[in-house]
Amino acid sequence: MKTRQIKDHLYAQVARIGKAMASPKRLELLEMLCQGEFSVEHLAAQTSMSVRLVSAHLKELKMAQLVRTRRAGTYIYYRLADTGVADLWVALRVAAEGHLSELREAKTGLVDRGEEIAALDGAQLMSWAKLGKVIVLDVRPQPEYAAGHLPYARSLPLDDIKRGSVALPKNRPIVTYCRGPFCLMAKEAVGVLTRGGYRASRFESGVAEWRSQGLPVVKD
Repeated sequence: MKTRQIKDHLYAQVARIGKAMASPKRLELLEMLCQGEFSVEHLAAQTSMSVRLVSAHLKELKMAQLVRTRRAGTYIYYRLADTGVADLWVALRVAAEGHLSELREAKTGLVDRGEEIAALDGAQLMSWAKLGKVIVLDVRPQPEYAAGHLPYARSLPLDDIKRGSVALPKNRPIVTYCRGPFCLMAKEAVGVLTRGGYRASRFESGVAEWRSQGLPVVKD
């Protein structure tokens, strides 16, 4: 191979990653897989896509070796190839927020007037949760919590919060989190809890952002 051909080949291989991630729906699937390993059916239900469409997007991600699969009976389960893929998603999102004013404006539009965002970094939140100064609620579906969650967080899915099926102490502040800054479950949970008389705020980071900061993730 000549030098030019070698260089073209090298750039083409890197471009495979960019091509695989150049889809809003595939980015959403990557964010979902940052939460753990899931079946195609679960991913379809959580992303409001058909099983067929999800399978097609996952095939593209697999061709770029960003995800891996395993079969269990008639079901196929997908997971990230490694934690580096989760870090890549976080880095891409952070870069997009830094460069695209349209994204920053859209993200600002997610915050209601008066909505409180937890003004704690990851280390502070973990320390306060360990000491019992704050209650940290993981409002994602329970399988995602089991696959990996923040230390000292308790699982309380959004649907359970809406039903009011679990009583929480009202003498301590509550911090909710879900899949990351683009996820609205924690925001919705804060609204329900606040109307119920709790002091609740939203922590924007999810498991992927937490891990990218070098903080520990707990698995059940």
